[in-house]
Amino acid sequence: MSKRKTAGQISQELAVKSVDDSHSAHDQMRENLIEYDKNLYECIDDGKKSYIFDFYVIIITKKERLMQNVLRQYFLSRHSCPTPEYDQTVYKYDRKKDCPEFLWVVPSKETCDYFISNALQIPEEERQLLDFILQFTNGDLDKLAKKLNNEGVKDV
Repeated sequence: MSKRKTAGQISQELAVKSVDDSHSAHDQMRENLIEYDKNLYECIDDGKKSYIFDFYVIIITKKERLMQNVLRQYFLSRHSCPTPEYDQTVYKYDRKKDCPEFLWVVPSKETCDYFISNALQIPEEERQLLDFILQFTNGDLDKLAKKLNNEGVKDV
């Protein structure tokens, strides 16, 4: 039986590694997504038990306070569409279609600031993320959330 390492042990090992052994943002993203689908569908299954109508799945990404190289994702379901925030991904689960619909992702404030400051240099494969960041900063995602919650906002 193999002993699983704790997040603290992994964090410490990564912090000790030399700079030459760096890993790219793409590598980190791939590692973070290993369990993503599994956790998303577990949250959807729990939401199906809790809500009789459409509902929303929110994924919140947080850095560990004491281990800055450790990111955790928290999967939550709720009846209403959340207010857009930094470090948040939102899906709407459509009961009739029996599938999640991706609504938006808003990365960290630092990432948003970088994308806005360097908008003309953002590569094509990251343009959708830039679009979400711009919709977040100009208030369009807030309007969309209000519309989805039937809060009287029109023309989104």
